[in-house]
Amino acid sequence: MSSFTLYPAIDVRHGRIVRLAQGDYAQETRYGDDPLALAQAYAEQGARWLHLVDLDAARAGGYTLLELVRGIVDSTGLQVQTGGGVRSREDVQRILDAGAARVVIGSLAVREADAVCDWIAEFGSDRITVALDTRQDREGTWRLPVHGWTETAAGTLQEMARRYAERGLAHLLCTDITRDGMMTGPNLSLYQLLAAEVPALSLQASGGVRDLADVVAARARGCAGIVLGRSLLEGRLQLPQALAQAEAAMEPG
Repeated sequence: MSSFTLYPAIDVRHGRIVRLAQGDYAQETRYGDDPLALAQAYAEQGARWLHLVDLDAARAGGYTLLELVRGIVDSTGLQVQTGGGVRSREDVQRILDAGAARVVIGSLAVREADAVCDWIAEFGSDRITVALDTRQDREGTWRLPVHGWTETAAGTLQEMARRYAERGLAHLLCTDITRDGMMTGPNLSLYQLLAAEVPALSLQASGGVRDLADVVAARARGCAGIVLGRSLLEGRLQLPQALAQAEAAMEPG
């Protein structure tokens, strides 16, 4: 049975742990002022990975959490998947040099796919996670909004996913914008569609996760991992139990 990875998420803005509703900076909920302490707590609860987002840089560019990444890696041993504001090859290099296991590339992966494909070839397929935020249009087609979700790029989600799969991408994180931070459950039909469309990719579910049942359901739909944000921060999901469930699902029998 293939592995299933849980990614506790820490979104950082102005040094604080926050969550946004549907990516809206005006709809911010604060959960604390010490991202490093939270990362340490997740590690103590058994996490092996952490999903770290620089919300300041996601808006303005210029990744700002290098020191935090170093601190987390040095003090917890967690493997860190992180992004926000990644705009250049140099950004990727700096983040990896700080100790991150993977760099998450979002809007640039839509706007400049050829460049990102070159980075996948250069740094290795296991060092880059492409994050595609998506929303259905009125015809039911999955589109790729960019620029703070205010504009829509040409092409469809499936076309972009296939393009990256053909160029060697291993890890795809996909978020249904309408579910992000809303605690309404992940879009399982979306992940089932993607898993069938690009089976070679390790698919990470993100957005809307409420409880253990959502984690189990995402895995059943073909996901290789899931990002856990508000559900952990608000105590609706207990990380040790979720980790135990993921490991139990991998056992034969």
